[in-house]
Amino acid sequence: MDVELIEIREFLAAHPPFDLLPDEVLDTLPQLLTVRYLRRGVDFPPEHGEAPPAILLRMGAVELRDDEGRLLQKLCEGDIYTGACPDTAEALATKGKCVEDSLLYLLPCDALQSLRQRFTPFNSYFEQSIRLRLQQAISQLQQSQGNISNLMSLDSGALIRREPVSIAPEASIRQAAQLMSEQRVSSLLITEQQQLLGIVTDRDLRQRCIATGTDTAEAVSSIMSREIFTLEAERPAFDALMEMTRRQIHHLPVTRSGALLGVLSATDLLHQHSLNTVSIVGRIRRSSTTDELVETAQELPELQLQLIQSGMTADHLTQALCAVTDALSQRLLTLAEEKLGSPPVPYVWLVCGSQARREQTAFSDQDNALLIDDALQPEHESWFAELARFVSDGLARCGFEYCPGEVMATNPKWRQPLREWRRYFSQWINSPEPMALMHSSIFFDMRPLHGEEALYTPLRDEVLAQCRENRIFLHYMAANALKHRPPLGFFRQFVLVHDGEHDDSLDLKHRGVIPVVDLARVFALSAALPQLNTQERLRAAEQAGALSRDGAEDLLHALEFIATLRARHQAEQQLAGEALDNYVRPETLSRLERTQLKDAFAAIRAMQEAMEQRYQTARFA
Repeated sequence: MDVELIEIREFLAAHPPFDLLPDEVLDTLPQLLTVRYLRRGVDFPPEHGEAPPAILLRMGAVELRDDEGRLLQKLCEGDIYTGACPDTAEALATKGKCVEDSLLYLLPCDALQSLRQRFTPFNSYFEQSIRLRLQQAISQLQQSQGNISNLMSLDSGALIRREPVSIAPEASIRQAAQLMSEQRVSSLLITEQQQLLGIVTDRDLRQRCIATGTDTAEAVSSIMSREIFTLEAERPAFDALMEMTRRQIHHLPVTRSGALLGVLSATDLLHQHSLNTVSIVGRIRRSSTTDELVETAQELPELQLQLIQSGMTADHLTQALCAVTDALSQRLLTLAEEKLGSPPVPYVWLVCGSQARREQTAFSDQDNALLIDDALQPEHESWFAELARFVSDGLARCGFEYCPGEVMATNPKWRQPLREWRRYFSQWINSPEPMALMHSSIFFDMRPLHGEEALYTPLRDEVLAQCRENRIFLHYMAANALKHRPPLGFFRQFVLVHDGEHDDSLDLKHRGVIPVVDLARVFALSAALPQLNTQERLRAAEQAGALSRDGAEDLLHALEFIATLRARHQAEQQLAGEALDNYVRPETLSRLERTQLKDAFAAIRAMQEAMEQRYQTARFA
């Protein structure tokens, strides 16, 4: 084989799907190819004879557009176009054009079809969209880290071992306790005509009856918990774990099609799973000093490592870690109130950024704020300043560094009454200058964590309504969201970091995760959606018609793949005793993973280009 053919063979072997072919087949392919050169501005695909070809771009770039001129796809080095071949799943673009001088390899369609018939993995590449390839990639990443967690693969209903044990509301407390003892259960459902009215647990018997001296002849309904959250049996057991953690409960009624199936306890979940998020949160809530919280928080890195190694998805990982972070913050707030006394006026502690979105990893920076009732007086300010300092210092001792930008309740600017927060948001929305856009990116991801949530809800609703109605603001937010671009060059090559410390690496957070977070925020604001979690925002935006189904699915899979790759990278750093970061060197990835990562970046870039056209962002940058 001469030098030119060897070079072509090496190029094919380095690019999918040809890298899936056996060596002996790759040896024969270069002789089947025709080389074609097209100048910039020439129509694509080029005219061909009776035997239409599949086209592999060796060098250059091509844009494919529909009849209305909308960009459908960009082809860059290593991409293959099969639109001229019969029986292809690729949608034909009516207008294609070379936007750079391009060198093409043309493979006859019948040769391509022969390869597809002979080699199943090769054929699968053409039958799968980027979305399906990313789905497969996510599954491979999770499996490479270990067996998929039982809590993710099991339905909650599968953990129910017995029929629900219930009693009528008029039965006495003594009768309820006797029934619980006889049935050896730690909770009892209170029902009437098969309708669930409440639940009584061992803790209720201790705290609401024995500790208060309540007569055991009283009706059991007098001590039952009336606000009950139920879970559908089809939801993953991991969801049950998270709901218990967030709601500070240990028993969860499970239903199927509205009918009671049984009660799931925290113990049931812990028996299925070695990872003890619930027990860690339980210890946090029993802690009586900051020192005890600091000791428990030291387990967070090991918990994160175990969760990653179990094969947990990136979304489930961050939600589990955020449940622990929330519990630490809530306990510090309770300890602060015990130290300072009752608050002089109602307030709500707000978490911002990744914690608000429940996308926080272990030991992220702090981002929080205080929303205080408008009855706030000057003499009250010292109480709230002390509260903020106590909590922020406690979080810092637990490993959560102070925010470099001082987006914390310790900063008086972010410790304000409701009327001032209303003024802030109104100013940001109506005067979207750069600093306002930066603040919007932070404070539109805000969640009440402790205190009077009713203070926050009207503010949130007002702000969302203003956003939806102010199209100029949305244009500016869209332009701001496009500042973080995927690190993929025009020829589909990675654009690497060159800053000395992280030379020749990819920033998976700021160039991969953050672009999706920013896109999802704009889609949510455009439809006044209250969701904060990025995945929830994308799904809600699709249901509201603010985002196409294909667009939502592409972004969901791209985000999950990049975030899972980032989590794996950090687990490897942790095992090696290195400081955790978001920078991955391409050479540490397999050839397949590099291709999959390019797919993920390409999906994000396509959605950014769609947003760019929709909002005409060049006018607002």
